[in-house]
Amino acid sequence: MKKQLFGWTAAALLFPFFAAEANDKHDAFLKAEKKARYGDYQDMKEAANGLDHPLKPYVEKAYWQRNPSLKHQTEIEDYLNVYQNTPLEWPVRKAWLNYLKKYNKKAAYIRNYRETSNNELTCPYLSFQLDLGAPEKAIMNQVTDLWVVGKSQPKECDELFSLWKKKGYQTEERVWQRISLAAEGGSSSLIPYLKTLLPRADQYLADLYLKVRKDPSASAGLYRYKKKSAKEGQIAIYGVKRLVWRDKDLALRAWEKLETMFNYTDEQKADVYYSFALSLASSGHQQARFWLNKVPKERQTQKLMQWQLGNMLERQDWSGIVAFFTGKENLSLGQQYWLAYSLNQRGEVERAREIWQTVAKERDYYGFLASARLGVPVSLNNKEINISNKLKLEVANAPGFKRARALYELERFTSARREWNYLTDTSTKEEKLAASLLAAELDWYDSTIYTLAQIKEWDYVDLRFPFAFKNVFATYSSRSHIDVAWSIAISRRESSFAPDARSHANAHGLMQLLPSTAKYMNKSSVSRKQLYQPRTNIRLGSEYLQYLKKKNHGNEILATASYNAGYHRIKRWIPEQAMPAELWIELIPYTETRNYVKNVFAYRQVYHTRLGRDGNVLAPILDMSMGG
Repeated sequence: MKKQLFGWTAAALLFPFFAAEANDKHDAFLKAEKKARYGDYQDMKEAANGLDHPLKPYVEKAYWQRNPSLKHQTEIEDYLNVYQNTPLEWPVRKAWLNYLKKYNKKAAYIRNYRETSNNELTCPYLSFQLDLGAPEKAIMNQVTDLWVVGKSQPKECDELFSLWKKKGYQTEERVWQRISLAAEGGSSSLIPYLKTLLPRADQYLADLYLKVRKDPSASAGLYRYKKKSAKEGQIAIYGVKRLVWRDKDLALRAWEKLETMFNYTDEQKADVYYSFALSLASSGHQQARFWLNKVPKERQTQKLMQWQLGNMLERQDWSGIVAFFTGKENLSLGQQYWLAYSLNQRGEVERAREIWQTVAKERDYYGFLASARLGVPVSLNNKEINISNKLKLEVANAPGFKRARALYELERFTSARREWNYLTDTSTKEEKLAASLLAAELDWYDSTIYTLAQIKEWDYVDLRFPFAFKNVFATYSSRSHIDVAWSIAISRRESSFAPDARSHANAHGLMQLLPSTAKYMNKSSVSRKQLYQPRTNIRLGSEYLQYLKKKNHGNEILATASYNAGYHRIKRWIPEQAMPAELWIELIPYTETRNYVKNVFAYRQVYHTRLGRDGNVLAPILDMSMGG
């Protein structure tokens, strides 16, 4: 029998169908969907009318997407009204709008259009409104917003843009705005075309922007700024802010002269100071402290304060930390922890303990470290969820929930998540909690975790840190001789237990393994499909953790960092002179890896405690050193 998190009675009440019956229903849906997709109108009607299934509207969607027709206009528009704002709407609406555009049905197009980021649909909508007598100025103002962007727009906008230009809306200032957007983060390939729209005397500015975009060191060539104009100054600032991340010393020398060459505002200078402070502090540059102190108080962000802290920690400037952070409001838990640490280093033990006692109340990496410092038990601050069966039934019977469930069972995970997101986006907070509980009962771990995070309900620890695939993790952690709380924590951090998770770096599955890593551990190729299978993924991920632990001589901090950033990169971060392990973690140069290590160890502590174990898994960190 499948494990039930909240008791058999509630689960039976909410989900009464046996798996075999569900499979029969799904088979009927799949046949109906196929018939609708490849058949004619009569086939679709027969398939849909004879179907009793939550995904019946997907059968109709399969047909309408491929076969929009004025003959069935009323039916299509009724469908769009019924399923407006659901994931079913836009695939059909897009096909319908493209059909109406093709046959020049302007009034119907305008009536069926809905706001979208798809400008292939937006531009015809604006053109049709003009054709049918809409106020020109109101439309042209919207066209301006479409034109002044840093990328090319679709060909469907060309005719509209030509009219916009003819009416005098294309000004020199708007051309410059678009060049700036294209250069500073947009599509630089657009710049040569936009250059031709500038007066001949200013076309060199487009060339300069493009050169600085491709090679930020060009901004240090002062001879390039022929007129010392505001536009040249804008390009110089853009370039030097990029240059400081590539060649810090050249950027510093260039800015020393640029700052006096142009008549910059205080706001522009502060923008440069902020970029320089972040770049220099993140690399441990000797001038970091100077630039951190130049940033005006109103520009002091948490990110900058964190680098200020890191800069002082690197120098072990305990007095500087105390002076900088004492009395500041809204300190993060990490800043509070290190303020207490600095006070303790200065011998102010009681003040340090008072701060640590506050931090130790939190379920957090720093809270667990503070608990270890004080020798007190960790606080999970778990809260029991209290949702009535009545509300759970209402949510379970919502069409969106039924569709999401059916799609999950069919392993159409992307479509299932779209339905889930629609359901939760249109729900009250109490309904979201009920949906989270229902998802947990069906082992949709990532949906539960995502939804509770969405509504900032952090204290439902049992739901947010489920024992997903517990037996599989236990089996392969035991075989690999690693702590099961560690391997589960890695998976919780990597994928939130979504078996089909895939990263931008092409890592796959629960423990986010690269195909190359999986092949190395398996000693043979592993297909993507296999990496999405929990047992295979957990087996290889556990073996990889064991491998990294051995490579790092048993050091699980380094192994965790290596899992995220790679073993060879971590080796370069180990200092020549020994330093406390907790200080080394705080000074990991990659923000992603630094936060990753903290999160994994915090999650590991949560699972350690939820497994009924005593003790603080972070306590050994206090006695460890790195390097030396």
